[in-house]
Amino acid sequence: MAEKYNTREERRKQGQTQKKGPEKGSNKPTNMLKRIFLILVTIGIIGLVAGGAAMAYFISDAPKLDEKLLKDPVTSKILDENGKLLAEIGKENRDYVNYEDIPDLVEEAFLATEDSRFYEHHGVDFLRLGSAVIANVKNGFGSEGASTLTQQVIKRSYLTPDKTIKRKVQEMWLSIQLERKYTKEEIFEMYVNKIFFANRANGILTASQTYYGKDLSELKLNEAAMLVGLPQSPSRYDPYKYPERAKERRDIVLHLMNKHGYITETEMKNAQSIDITQGLQEIDKSQIDTTAYDAFIDLVIEEVGDMGDYNVFTDGLEIQTTIDKDAQEYVYNMLNSDEIINYPSKDLQAGVTLLDTETGEIKAVGGGRNTTVKRGWNYATDAKRSPGSTIKPILDYGPAVEYLNWSTYHQIKDEEYRYSDGTPLKNASGRHYGTVTTREALARSLNIPALKTLQAVGLDRARDFATDLGIPFDKEITESAALGGGKDVSTLELAGAYSSFGNNGIYNEPHSVKKIVLRDKTTIKNKTESKPVMKDSTAFIVTDMLKSVMKEPYGTGRLANIPSLPVAGKTGSTNFTPEQRAANNIPSSGVKDSWMAGYTTNYTVAVWAGYDNASGEQMEYLGESSQRIPKSIFKNLMEHMAQSKETKDFDQPDSVVKVGVIKGSNPAVKANEYTPSSKITYEYYVKGHEPTQVTTEYEKIDSPGINASYNQESNEINLSWSYPKGNGNTQFEVKMSVDGGAQSVLKKSKDTSLTIPNPTPGSKYTFSVVALVDNQQSDPASTSVKIPAEAAVPEDTEDEEIEDPAEGEDTEQETPAEGEEDKQDEDKNNNGENGNSDNNDNNGNNGNGNNDNNGNGNGNGNNTDDGNGNKGDEDVEGGDDATDPGTVEEEKPVETPAPDPNPDPDPDKDTE
Repeated sequence: MAEKYNTREERRKQGQTQKKGPEKGSNKPTNMLKRIFLILVTIGIIGLVAGGAAMAYFISDAPKLDEKLLKDPVTSKILDENGKLLAEIGKENRDYVNYEDIPDLVEEAFLATEDSRFYEHHGVDFLRLGSAVIANVKNGFGSEGASTLTQQVIKRSYLTPDKTIKRKVQEMWLSIQLERKYTKEEIFEMYVNKIFFANRANGILTASQTYYGKDLSELKLNEAAMLVGLPQSPSRYDPYKYPERAKERRDIVLHLMNKHGYITETEMKNAQSIDITQGLQEIDKSQIDTTAYDAFIDLVIEEVGDMGDYNVFTDGLEIQTTIDKDAQEYVYNMLNSDEIINYPSKDLQAGVTLLDTETGEIKAVGGGRNTTVKRGWNYATDAKRSPGSTIKPILDYGPAVEYLNWSTYHQIKDEEYRYSDGTPLKNASGRHYGTVTTREALARSLNIPALKTLQAVGLDRARDFATDLGIPFDKEITESAALGGGKDVSTLELAGAYSSFGNNGIYNEPHSVKKIVLRDKTTIKNKTESKPVMKDSTAFIVTDMLKSVMKEPYGTGRLANIPSLPVAGKTGSTNFTPEQRAANNIPSSGVKDSWMAGYTTNYTVAVWAGYDNASGEQMEYLGESSQRIPKSIFKNLMEHMAQSKETKDFDQPDSVVKVGVIKGSNPAVKANEYTPSSKITYEYYVKGHEPTQVTTEYEKIDSPGINASYNQESNEINLSWSYPKGNGNTQFEVKMSVDGGAQSVLKKSKDTSLTIPNPTPGSKYTFSVVALVDNQQSDPASTSVKIPAEAAVPEDTEDEEIEDPAEGEDTEQETPAEGEEDKQDEDKNNNGENGNSDNNDNNGNNGNGNNDNNGNGNGNGNNTDDGNGNKGDEDVEGGDDATDPGTVEEEKPVETPAPDPNPDPDPDKDTE
C-alpha cells in the first residue's frame, strides 16, 4: 500500500510539473520578435512606397533643363503699390569668363568653401547629405544645407530658394540630370558666372573688376578669398559697408582652403593679417543712368536680400513694393531742381523719408541731391547723423509720459543748470524762461527742461523706450543723449520712430517690399515687425505737444506748419565744436545738421540737410536760411500728399482727459464754471492723474437790471440798465435782435443807457445786456419792446432813413477834446487803462465767442507772432464790435495763446 501510494504522489507531482509547461513559455518571446519584425518590414515597405510615390510626384512636377536659363540671368520685375511695373533689373554689369580662364587659386577657393567633393560626386553628395540630415533632425529642417555646386546652379536657374522637401527633391533630381548632360568643368563655369557678389557685380570676373579693378589672374590670395566669401550673403558681407563682417567671412574661406590642403598655414595666416580694405577700389560711378526711382529701388534690393536667399539680378522675381510713384517723383524733383526749393549750393545734401503712418510702408525716399549713379550713397538710409532736438520726444518727453504719467501741463523750471558731471548747459537762445509747462518746453525746444526730464525718467528706461521705437543704442547712454548726443540716426529710422506716436503707440518697421512672387508663383510675404511700444495715452499727449511746436507763436516748427492740416512735428539741429568753428571760420549762427520730422494721421516725414564735410577738407555749414530747408521740404511734401487724401485729426483715446486749469497755477488748479476763459488753459492728462483741486477765486456775478421803453413822440427806444455793484472797470455789452432775428452787438462801454432812433413800425425789438467785471461775465438780462404799427414820425426826420454806422465808426464817441485823442484811440482798439481791453474782456466773459481785437497787458491777446517780434493779423470777424451793429457773434469763446513777452530773435532755431 505504501509503495502504491508513493507512486501516485510521484505521478501527481509529475502532472503538476507538466501543467506548468516550461517549453511552451520559452516560445513566447520568439513569437513577439517575429511580430515586431513583420510590423517594421511592413512600415518600411509602406514608407518606401509612399516615399517613392512622393518623390515621383515631386519629380514629375520639376521643370525641364533649359540651357538658356543655365547661363543667362533672369530679369526681375519691380512693381509699385498698385501692382504696375516700375522697373526691370537683372541684365546688366556681367562679364562672362570661360573655365580655362579661371585661375586655380579662384577655383580652389570655391571648392574649399562651397563643395570640396565636387569632382567626386554625381550632382548630389550623399556623404555630406547624411550629416546634414542628422543636423536637421536635431535642429529642425533647413538648419544645415548640403548643396553641391551643381545643386546651387539648379537652384539659381530653375527653382525657388525656399527650404522645402519638394524643392530639395527636385533640386537633387535635376542636379543628377545636369551632371549627365554636362561636364564638371562646364558646370563649374556656369556656377561662377551666375552668382551675385553685391554692388551690381554678377559673376566672378565682374566682381574682380568691380572690387579690385583686376583680371582674375591678377588676384592675390586674400583678394580671391574675400570675393569667394561674398555669395553666401552679398549684402551682409559687403566690404564697403560692413568691413568687419567681410573680414570674418574672408578668414573663414582661408581657413577652409588650408583645411583642404590648398594653402599652407603660413599662407593662411599671412593672408588673414591683411586689412580687408587693402586693394579695394572705389565703386565705378561712370555709368550714369539715374531715374526718380533709383533711391527707392536701392532699398528694395537690400530688403529682398534680407528676406532670404533671393537675388533680384538673377532670380526672375516679381516684387510688389510700397512705392507711391507720384510721391517719389515729387520728392526727386524737389531735391534735384530749384522748382520747389531754392538751394544755396549744389553741394548741399539732403535725405528724405516718407512713410505711411499707419502701416510703416515706405512711400518715397529722397536719396540725395544731384545723384549720378544707381546703387550709390543713399542719404535717406545710409547717412546717419546726430538728430539734435528731434530726439527729445523719443528719449525725454515720450518716456516721461509713459513711465511718469506727465501731462502737457507738467511744470519744469528752466533755470541755470549743469549736467551731473558739472558741465554747464544752456538753451539755444541763451535765456531762461522760469517755470514752464512740458508743452512750452518742447515747443520752444529748451535744453535744460529736456535734460531734467531725462534725469527724471532715468537713462535705462529712456534707452529702452527709444530701442522699442527702432532706434537702438549700442552702449549705455549718457545725459547728453537728451539733446541728441551719442546716437546717429538716418531719416528712415527717425521717421519710423515718429510714426509710432502718430499710430496710437504701434511701431511698424519701415519697409519697401510687400511681397515677392517666385518663378514658380510661390508668394513670399514680407514679415515685418509690428508691435505696441507705448500706451495710447503717451502717443496722444506727445502728439498734442508736438502740435504746439508747429502752431504756437513760440514753436520752433512754425515755418513747417500747414494751417489746414492737423500736423505734429519737431525741429532739430547740431553744432560744430569750438575748434571746428575756429579752424573753418564758421560763424556762431552756422550749424552742422538741420532736421525736421513730423506726421499726420496719414503720413510721416523725416528730413535731414547738411554737407558731407570730408575729413581734411574745409568744412561747410548751414547758414540761417539753409537751416530752414528741411522745414520747407517737409511742408511742401505734406501739402502735396494731402491733396489726394483726406487728413483726419488724431483721436483722443479714453485713457486721456482734457482739463481746463488756471494758467500759471502750480500745482495745477482746475477752473470752475465762473472762471474767465482768458484765465484758463486746456491741457491733457493721463486718466486718473488729472488735478482735483478746483479754484475758489471766481464766483458768479449778478446780472444788470434792464428797462426799455418806446417814446412815440420822438419815435425812439430808450434803453437803460443799472448795476449797483459795479466799479470803475465795469463794462456792459448790449445786443439787439429784431423780430426774432440774429443778435447784433450795439455797444460795449461803461455807459448805462442807449437810445435807438426811428425803429420800424410793427416790429418787436429784443435787447440783452451783460456785465463785464474783472474779466468775468454775468448772465444776460433781457427785455423786449413792441413798436406800434402806426408809430409817429417826427416832422424833421420824416424822410430820413436809419443807416448802419460805417465800418470803423464808433457810434458812442463824441468829438474828442484836445488831449483826449490817445485815450480815444485806446478805447477804439479795445485797450483799457488797466491793460484789459474791451474786446479782451469780452473774449473772456461774454459766453458768445466775441474775439479779442488786441491782446491785453497780460499777453492774453489773439495776435500771432511771426517770430521776429511782429504781430500777425487779428482774428476778428465782422469788423469793429463797437460800431458794427450787423456783426453776429460766435456761440463759443475762442481761446487764444499767450504771446511770449520776450520773443526769441529766431524762435525757429533750436540749435544745441
